[in-house]
Amino acid sequence: MSKSDAFETALLQMAFQNANIANIGDATGLRGSVAAGQLFLALHSADPGEAGTQATSEVSYTGYARVGVARSAAGFAVTGNSVSPAAAVDFPACTAGSVTATHFSIGVAASGAGVVLYKGAISPTIAIAAGVTPRLTTGTTVTED
Repeated sequence: MSKSDAFETALLQMAFQNANIANIGDATGLRGSVAAGQLFLALHSADPGEAGTQATSEVSYTGYARVGVARSAAGFAVTGNSVSPAAAVDFPACTAGSVTATHFSIGVAASGAGVVLYKGAISPTIAIAAGVTPRLTTGTTVTED
């Protein structure tokens, strides 16, 4: 079973921009959160998979931490059935270690085994070594199917 394009866009706007979805449930529809909060981007050295968490294959280097992005139009851009960061997302600079980031995830936790909401491949991959500040650009997108 598939969703309409309009509902795919509405779901992305609710998840990433804290927008309401009209006409579902009561008169006010499905409502966004009172406090929008953040979603957290993580980098991975392999696809975390459908059953994975934010910690599955998560990169590890000295200085690494997930990056929180506001659930708002200032944090995420939704166009049709695709979402991307509204601005470049810079991860902390690597001070030691090396790893290649091949995938990213967007989830609910600042650390630990948080739920992955969406994930995708990074192209080109990011070779991380001392002095490198990994960046996801506004061209990093996920698509609702």
